[in-house]
Amino acid sequence: MSAIPVSVVVVSRGRPEALKRCLMGISQLVYGAFEIVVVTDREGQDAVAKHPFAEQIKIAPYERPNISGARNHGIAMAAGEVVAFIDDDAVPEPGWLHHLIAPFAEAEVAAAGGFVRGRNGISMQWRARQVDYTGVASPLALEGERSVVLHGRAGHAIKTEGTNMAVRRDVLAELGGFDTAYRFFLDETDLNMRLAQRGLATAIVPLAEVHHGFEANVQRNAGRVPRDLSEIGASLAVYLRKYCPESERAGVWKAFRTEQRQRMLRHMVRGDAMPGDVGRLMRGLSRGYKDGLAREFGSLAQIVRAADGFRRVDVTAGAGVVVAGRRWRKVEAEAVRLVGDGKVPSVFQFRPNARYHRVKYDPRGFWVQRGGLFGRSERAGRLVRLTRFSSRVKREVQRVAKVRFLGD
Repeated sequence: MSAIPVSVVVVSRGRPEALKRCLMGISQLVYGAFEIVVVTDREGQDAVAKHPFAEQIKIAPYERPNISGARNHGIAMAAGEVVAFIDDDAVPEPGWLHHLIAPFAEAEVAAAGGFVRGRNGISMQWRARQVDYTGVASPLALEGERSVVLHGRAGHAIKTEGTNMAVRRDVLAELGGFDTAYRFFLDETDLNMRLAQRGLATAIVPLAEVHHGFEANVQRNAGRVPRDLSEIGASLAVYLRKYCPESERAGVWKAFRTEQRQRMLRHMVRGDAMPGDVGRLMRGLSRGYKDGLAREFGSLAQIVRAADGFRRVDVTAGAGVVVAGRRWRKVEAEAVRLVGDGKVPSVFQFRPNARYHRVKYDPRGFWVQRGGLFGRSERAGRLVRLTRFSSRVKREVQRVAKVRFLGD
């Protein structure tokens, strides 16, 4: 069976270095038919122009600070049968599209979402979740690695994460894409609710993984401390007007406000925020909520077919290879050499100690896992595990083999 054509949409604003890293990761995807649509500002356009395969990328200039509008711009240029979304501060595992798109072989599947690893590259940030009419997400008790096809129910939807999701383009077009009333926050959640209202199925795909870095932007700094909460407040108000019974909205707003205040106080206690920041941000939250109560919903007009045809990326990912050693300079040099040969290296560098492990994607085109030979990788594992170097490498390779297409 031939691969389903996929348009990968990346929205980027003010983060050219993160965008270049994301695009390098996308170029190493093991998938037969995909195009890349980058919706970005002037900085991002300049970054794409310097990329090795820039001429193969569709660029959609966009300057407004509205994630929903930007994604709709990308959908309008997408010519694939399915549109996949990833944030510019995320990097996909090489097997991401292979796994994420597989459920679309079943006609009933309208959307799919994968799992997201957090900043240490190992712990999960988001797994399978559902979301209700208050905008609150809760875990779904799913076991194993197999994809599961699910349907929402009244007031509840299957949650997908905006940095790791895919939707059939004809479904997106008919729904009008993302509601531009959500400039930031709850944008994909609103789409999830509309999919559920129509009885459309969503697949949860555990092996479709991306690594999400939470780079700084207008809304938060690199330490994830908010700079402004007004758009979060506005989006919540829009969401509650659309889905929450009026009699419950005041209680939901009060609980949300309390949660945000507690979050800011934790930042203050850690020294990441000043006492004055708490009051300023909470006032912005309230102003935003008031604005959202009067904000017009997006038009959700049907999105027309792309004017340009499918621009298939002519980049074939090389084999995944393992590079292991104790000395960083040696394994680094070998990884750089292998990237030059068209391979996708996974570097494992372990020192004789019990330090926790971290995984990151090097923008030069290879994966790096570093830590102590006897230390934890998965945070629920044993604090210290005595083992031989070769045995530890084998165990860590097996941990990522299915998402990175590595042999034993």
